[in-house]
Amino acid sequence: MTNDADVPRTRVEQTVNAIRADIISGALEPGARLGVERLKDLYGVGASTIREALSLLSADALVVVEGQRGFRVSELSADDLEDLSNARLLLESHALRQSIAHGDDDWEAGVVAAYHRLSRATQRLRDGVDGAFDEWETRNREFHEALVSRCNSSWILSMLETLNRHSERYRRAALAANTPRDVQGEHTALMDAALARDADRAVAILGEHVMTTVDVIADASTT
Repeated sequence: MTNDADVPRTRVEQTVNAIRADIISGALEPGARLGVERLKDLYGVGASTIREALSLLSADALVVVEGQRGFRVSELSADDLEDLSNARLLLESHALRQSIAHGDDDWEAGVVAAYHRLSRATQRLRDGVDGAFDEWETRNREFHEALVSRCNSSWILSMLETLNRHSERYRRAALAANTPRDVQGEHTALMDAALARDADRAVAILGEHVMTTVDVIADASTT
């Protein structure tokens, strides 16, 4: 039986998830003002729920609080992209080394399974299937999470989750660039190095993979 006190909390969490998804997808554009009156109609909840949800999202830096002026969606910029990518690479490299050192058969199986699902999603993306990019983003996140899943730091994994949300915003913003790139080959090389327990090689491949994304998105934003 659901406690009545849990209902408002659940409503706030649902609203946070809905607004977060719309920010990441670009439905709420970078820099857009987040008027409480408009949002409460859009998401079908009260003003207090919207304000609490926006305050929670500001902790993830997806929403900026502007003092008495309210809230807005955080901007995208080349400097921000480079900064968050460097932070992601620093943390993810450490987490990957730990996972390679401590991963067992179940870890290997999880990496292979996540890679397989990502490969299928990549093919559907290439085939132009409706909704394929949303699926690809999910599978890409799951693959990277599987690789670092034996990291023993919950703080690092939590911070990576936040950084990856921001990275997704940039990938979606640059989707129209359609820059030729063998992302599947990069993922294959990353998986092979991890399963071979070659931490130095895996981290090097990860670095190239992440920073190539930075270059692609930076180029897209200037063309």
